[in-house]
This record gives sequence, C-alpha cells and structure tokens, in this order.
Amino acid sequence: MKTILLAIALLGAQFTASAQYKKASLQAAGLTCAMCSNATFKALKTLPFVDKIDTDLNNTTFILHFKPNAAVNLDQIRDKVENAGFSVAKLTVTANFDKVKVENDTHISFAGQTLHFLNITPQVLQGEKDITIVDKNFVSAKTFKKYSAQTKMACYATGTMADCCKGGAAGKRVYHGTI
Repeated sequence: MKTILLAIALLGAQFTASAQYKKASLQAAGLTCAMCSNATFKALKTLPFVDKIDTDLNNTTFILHFKPNAAVNLDQIRDKVENAGFSVAKLTVTANFDKVKVENDTHISFAGQTLHFLNITPQVLQGEKDITIVDKNFVSAKTFKKYSAQTKMACYATGTMADCCKGGAAGKRVYHGTI
C-alpha cells in the first residue's frame, strides 16, 4: 500500500513540475538611473517565488528565474514594480508545457491559474514557450487597446472571469497572453 501511495505522490509531483513558469523577462518603464533600477531590483528580490534575478540595465530588463515548483503570481510582480515607483512596460513569461492544446480567444488552466490566449493560431504547446502578458498594466495603453479588438469577452477588460468565460468561477483572475 505504501508503494502505491508513493508512486501516486511521485506521479503527482511530476505533473506539477511539468506545468509551471520557469522565468520571466520584465521590462520596466520609467527607470532613469541606476538608483531606479536598484530600487526595482530590491523590490523584485523580495518575491517568495523568485530564485535569482539577472539584469540588463541597457534595456531596463530584469530576468526573473523562478524557484522550481513555486506558485508564481504575476500580479505580485507588477505590484512590486509599481510600489518601487515604476510601471511594467512588458512581461514575457517562459512556461513549460506538456502537450497543451490552445486556440485563439479561449481559456486554459495552467499552473493553478487561468490563461486566455489572444491573437494565436490553434496549436499544441510542448516544452518551453514564451507568453507575453497583454493585460492592462502589463503593456502600454496602445497595446492593450490593440488586443481588446481581438476578443469580445468581458474578462479582457476586467482581468477576471465573467459570464462569457467557461470553466471557471466568476471573479477569478484571468491572465491574457499571446505567443
């Protein structure tokens, strides 16, 4: 009996490990000096799911490497940047997929979150793929408006599930992304 339970636990851990975010490339807006970059770096470093951070100061970009099997909260990343006095210009997350079918303007459950894909062709995601988050406060107003024309679903405007969304509870957070 113990052997069966151990096998089930290991199998569950394997599925969890295959559905996770690996890292993120964060471009911050409003950084004008090394002190600005340092303040943002220090804020991001306090996130419990971040393992290490690499910086590219020429492009005001931070590469956040996530702890294995950690629950990643994209809103917390944005909040840390905003609390440091800046904004997110672009956030691209690298996720590890295991044969996940995606279609345009549809939702999937991934790593404990709901992703809504916009402006994509139907495909099966395998291995590491980059997803650019296109929610409000993750992109410029112009880019947000561009993607709002790609969907009629109310969840894009609010960032939370609405009556139009299938398979989730109303009010649950939805992240919108493109590949």
